[in-house]
Amino acid sequence: MVILKEGLCVADEIDNNSNGITEAVDGIIGAAEKEPILDEAKGIWKLVILGAVTASMCCLPSVIWVLFAGSSAIVAADQLSNDLYFGIARPIIYAISLAMVIAGLVIHFRSQGVCTFDEAKRQRQKIINTTLAVLTMTFVVYFIWNYIILELIGVALGLPWAESAIWK
Repeated sequence: MVILKEGLCVADEIDNNSNGITEAVDGIIGAAEKEPILDEAKGIWKLVILGAVTASMCCLPSVIWVLFAGSSAIVAADQLSNDLYFGIARPIIYAISLAMVIAGLVIHFRSQGVCTFDEAKRQRQKIINTTLAVLTMTFVVYFIWNYIILELIGVALGLPWAESAIWK
């Protein structure tokens, strides 16, 4: 039995004709491609969610504050939300979120074996597509999480966000 990377094995009883070898190679490639794709998707979704939650830090603290402190904290939480959202903090939070997503993509591609510029040039299309997909999904998840879910929770908890809601 020949043992390959990541625990994949091929039986010794492979025919020496080209058909048997082709079937064995197809079996190895098929098994090797299915599992890493699922692992890659899980890692990418963690990256997307982390970036979206980080970008929503201008509104999330206010909702958590009112959630735990009750109605006595509504005015202070609203002021915190206004200071974070309309102040200098929002662009800084967006920059931190973008830096986290970029660092996560670099770590992700390095774990996939893209460690040199030559390898990056060879896998340029995959890197571009994955990066665009991650950035797009991060924005979509952020938009849904921040402007729909957090806003609905904030309005339900009594924060005065209904007049500036996205659905108005």
